[in-house]
Amino acid sequence: MIKLENSVLEGKRATFGDVRNLFLSHGCSFCSNFEYDQGKFDALLWRENGESIYLRIPFDVIEGELDRSDAYIQFGTPYLIKHVVNLGLDYDENSLLSASGFNQFQKPIDKDGHIRDKSKWEQMGEETIEQVLGSVQDLLTS
Repeated sequence: MIKLENSVLEGKRATFGDVRNLFLSHGCSFCSNFEYDQGKFDALLWRENGESIYLRIPFDVIEGELDRSDAYIQFGTPYLIKHVVNLGLDYDENSLLSASGFNQFQKPIDKDGHIRDKSKWEQMGEETIEQVLGSVQDLLTS
């Protein structure tokens, strides 16, 4: 994991429903694994041969609950993560489910793999944040 310290997005606040739609329009996804008091947006920066590098933008709910569009959120420190997945067959107790199509997701081999060329990915992450900020700037408060 590589934290993007001093990000211009960190500490900014907005209404969840407003920023969610703009993040989605920039190719960012809302992580389905969320709590009612916190969540994350992900942007896929690179994928090849079972390896993926994501920009993850966490936030906390400071008013309301995340299942409502009017929840008020505050962004945390964005970071980069690398997932490494198994492209082969899974040979465990769920193999039959995977082969039959009932279990479409395998656990990653490494949820936080080593990221080479750190400065390249830091720059790409910061550029992605700047692109999104160009659209959401009017919705953010400090």
